[in-house]
Amino acid sequence: MKKLVFIFSMVTALTISTTATAQKTIVDVAVGNQDFSTLVAALKAADLVSALQGDGPFTVFAPTNAAFGKIDKATLASLLEPKNKEVLSNILTYHVVPAKLMASDVVASLKKGNGKVEVKGLNGQVLTVMSKDGKIWIKDQKNNYSEIVATDVTADNGVIHVIDTVVMPN
Repeated sequence: MKKLVFIFSMVTALTISTTATAQKTIVDVAVGNQDFSTLVAALKAADLVSALQGDGPFTVFAPTNAAFGKIDKATLASLLEPKNKEVLSNILTYHVVPAKLMASDVVASLKKGNGKVEVKGLNGQVLTVMSKDGKIWIKDQKNNYSEIVATDVTADNGVIHVIDTVVMPN
């Protein structure tokens, strides 16, 4: 029940945010939604804000604050330190695909790929998008899974799909 309430809240918040921010960048949309405050802080720490305000198109698999909350607090704090900027940048660019992939595009690709399709993040590493148990999941390089819990939050330079776990590159 909590998950259903969370998903409904996210979809409602993102719908309101998307309506109010139709002509804004992906970063602007994220800044306008409090559930992405940790993501925004991480983008700032990794010096990636200006990159994601560029022309794009981008698809961002955006972890919520709750997704970042699954990471050990000490580890997360360490990642946000200036000395770990490169590591953090690698993690965050793993969440970004240099193309605009709407949910309908992903579903069509999954049908062609027998329930699985690979996409390459900006860091050059592969994410596997898959359909399982009626849901869409992302499998990272460490064989961890993240559920896509909301889709098609549009911005003028791409689209955001909300995920419930931070995906990790090698």
